[in-house]
Parts: sequence; C-alpha cells; structure tokens
Amino acid sequence: MTTSTAAALLEELHAVADPARHPNEHYRGPGEVLGVRMGTLFAITQQARSMPLAEVEKLLDLSAYEPRLAAICILDFGVRGQRVTEDQREARYRLYLDRHDAIDTWSMVDRAAPRVVGNYLRERSRAPLFELAASPDPLRRRTAMTAPLSYTRPLHAPGITDLLRLAELLLDDPDPVVSKPVGIALKHAGGVAPEAVEEFLDRLGDRVPAPIRRQARAKLPPRT
Repeated sequence: MTTSTAAALLEELHAVADPARHPNEHYRGPGEVLGVRMGTLFAITQQARSMPLAEVEKLLDLSAYEPRLAAICILDFGVRGQRVTEDQREARYRLYLDRHDAIDTWSMVDRAAPRVVGNYLRERSRAPLFELAASPDPLRRRTAMTAPLSYTRPLHAPGITDLLRLAELLLDDPDPVVSKPVGIALKHAGGVAPEAVEEFLDRLGDRVPAPIRRQARAKLPPRT
C-alpha cells in the first residue's frame, strides 16, 4: 500500500511513535521529537516514494523532526531506480535546495544529498555546490561536501576533481558539522582515486588537520 498524502503519512508516524523507547537523541534541533524508530520511518517513507511533491512540501513545513526527515527520505527514495525521469530528478533536486531551510540536522543532509543533489549534478555544472560551500549556514556547507560522495560510486573523475576543490575550500571550517564530512569525502575519494588524494595531501601539507589527514589516508595504499 502506498501513502500519497502528508496527512496520511503523519498519521502513520504518530501511530508508531514511542518517545520513551525511541527518543532519537542524535537530533539536536529545536523541533519536537515524535519518537519513531529510524528503521520504521524508512519503511514508511519507502512506501511513499511516489508522493506528490506538493504533499512532501507540507511535511517540510512541520516543526517536528520525523515528518521533515520523512520528507527528505521520500526525496531520496524518489530518485532511485532506472525508471526515474530527468524531470523527476530535477524536481526533487530543486525542492531539496529550495527548502534547505527545513533541514536542521546533519542526518537529513546525509540521507539525501548524494543521490538527490550529487547525482543530479553528475553531468551538469557543479557550480551550485560551490555556492553552497560559501553559505553562512553550516548545513548548506555540509550538503556541498556530502553531495560529491556520489562521484565515488561509480567513479566520476570530474566529480572527484570538484570534491577535492570543495574539500580544500572547507578544510579549515570551524564547525564539526562541516569538517567531519570533509574527512569522510576524502576517505571515500581515496578508495577510488588514490593518486589524486595523495597529491592533495602532499600539496596542502600541514594545512590539513591531523584528524582529516588520518581519515583521508584510511583507504590509500601504504606508502613505500
């Protein structure tokens, strides 16, 4: 059975909510926590992947955490599969960026940025990522750094080049919500483009913070 309206999905979330058992303490935003187990939320949203975007936006308008996360998950599920059209991908990409104001935690970014944003820009200009990287909002900067993970599987060489450019721009970001994904992105890039990451680390030298350097070297071959 598919869920096609925001009201119906919200009713499903409330039906399975148990804040005592599932306080979702990883969420530190200002919104209310309903208390829905993440696995259950993902199962519910997978059944709602075809929900009209006008209804998805209604979920983004809500203050509680889980309905907004559900909306982001629907965007993510909605771009998976070979039958998804370019128009559908573009509509979900644009809604994600247009309603970035509704994203108030790293888990929302990590759930959708690679597929919804990164994949859409795979064969397009990635200038929007550099605009996000210059934003005063750390979660927009996290989107800029997390979206390029999609270029590591499968390898997309021009995308890796931009991943490294973005990593250099955000290398000294004082907010851990941004600096942590810099290390993660470099780690995964090192698994598919080790020579490019080695050159990046050698060129920047001590400017690369030690924790990020350790992550970046995690998938590199041992140096001789």
